[in-house]
Amino acid sequence: MAPIAVGDVIPDGTIFFFDENDQLQTVSVHSLAAGKKVILFGVPGAFTPTCSMKHVPGFIEKAEELKSKGVDEIICFSVNDPFVMKAWGKTYPENKHVKFVADGSGEYTHLLGLELDLKDKGLGVRSRRFALLIDNLKVTVANVESGGEFTVSSADDIIKSL
Repeated sequence: MAPIAVGDVIPDGTIFFFDENDQLQTVSVHSLAAGKKVILFGVPGAFTPTCSMKHVPGFIEKAEELKSKGVDEIICFSVNDPFVMKAWGKTYPENKHVKFVADGSGEYTHLLGLELDLKDKGLGVRSRRFALLIDNLKVTVANVESGGEFTVSSADDIIKSL
């Protein structure tokens, strides 16, 4: 499957997260993104070094600036279960705007065409590192990394395109 690209409408699919009342929510991606400007950024794994120390903190630190530029939602996405994503999100007490969502079985990652095979590292099939800017379900920016790199998908890279 070809990776999601600029001009594509994001596929609909189901993702999972814990809301502010600690209740597990099962929602469609379209319900989160329809009529909104959304950043969906994906990471290969919760609690992994680059994801935890660089990628996620950048979006948390730049959240106010992103919102001031018209972004409605900032969503951190990973092939992990929702309990792991909830626990990982809680390690960032300063976070006020980034929603941590789970694609436990990797089905939505497959729909995006952004799978990354990390079986040789004991991680299974995960998501490539990426950052998408989505405007009313249409991809306007698609910054997708090669392998385990972190060169084009940061919050600063998205800010440059706003």
